[in-house]
Amino acid sequence: MSERSDRRYAKEHEWAIFEEDGTCRVGISFYAQKELGNLVFANLPEVGDTVTAGTPFADVESIKTVSDVYSPVTGVVKEINEALLDSPELINEDPYNAWFAVIENVTDKCELLSAEEYDAYVESI
Repeated sequence: MSERSDRRYAKEHEWAIFEEDGTCRVGISFYAQKELGNLVFANLPEVGDTVTAGTPFADVESIKTVSDVYSPVTGVVKEINEALLDSPELINEDPYNAWFAVIENVTDKCELLSAEEYDAYVESI
């Protein structure tokens, strides 16, 4: 399955979609959730936390492992998806709508790939 073209992707397998109000919604790619397997726990940042592009800001636990989720942008957490705290399986069910956080005051970002570039990257690893 190819990734959605309405967002950008980090090589660490997160997606970012930039909203008209200047915020950035962040989640993990279809590829990432597939590789992780069934997710059983999500640890999210707190509203008001500062996140830095390229560094972990959350983590997810699957039957296989615990994996860091990296922020593709630098900014401040405006909102978290609290539904994931009780139902991390939502990430497996629909990784495009199971966003982790909304980041505001974005000042920097990682190198982000288009969906086509990300698909090619995934095929190369």
